Amino acid sequence: MSVSTTVRFRRSLAAVVLSTALLAGGTACGSGQAAQPRAESTSVQEETVSMASAAELAALAAAVPAAYEADEAAAATPSPSTSAEKQKFAKTRFVANAGLAAGATYQWIVKPYRAGKFKKGAKGRTFALVKAGLAGAFAYNRLKAASDNAKGDPLLSKAMVPLTAGIESLKGLGTKLRKGQAGDADIDAFNNVIGGVKDAGKSAGAPVTDQVPSLSQLGG
Repeated sequence: MSVSTTVRFRRSLAAVVLSTALLAGGTACGSGQAAQPRAESTSVQEETVSMASAAELAALAAAVPAAYEADEAAAATPSPSTSAEKQKFAKTRFVANAGLAAGATYQWIVKPYRAGKFKKGAKGRTFALVKAGLAGAFAYNRLKAASDNAKGDPLLSKAMVPLTAGIESLKGLGTKLRKGQAGDADIDAFNNVIGGVKDAGKSAGAPVTDQVPSLSQLGG
């Protein structure tokens, strides 16, 4: 499968996930209005919130394909020639990818979970869960990329070795989050891995700070 075909496939998959999420959200909203009519001003306000959530979902759905494209573009770029340049490049990429994973995890997984957004009956639960699921997939993808980046620097590579299994354990949690099946242990798993990656970066002279992806970043 060619690079362009792979990217198109991933974008199509993201579009399907998004369409399903919006349909579920729209259905829930419609049934709620039928059961309990609201004032016009309230309806307009809720419609605005829904539209904003839809835009955020659209950006999140495009996040993973866009991230893959960025990796493929970086791979096609001429590699640094000297050992020092290679290590610096590896650290720069590691910090960027790990920072995006940390920011997405906190913004769309940890923060809403602590606020009770994932609980049954919570307002906006459907959107919160879908966003968390997409963010989980995005964070896992960026952590895998950061792990690969770390191989270009001896200290960073050594520090990341103990975290390999932890990163891999996050692979299916995006789906679990989206289905509303995630609990304290799952949220802790994300927090622990992110914390470990930050510690690894700090020990190797590549400190990681949270970088919450903007809508434009996520949209590519």
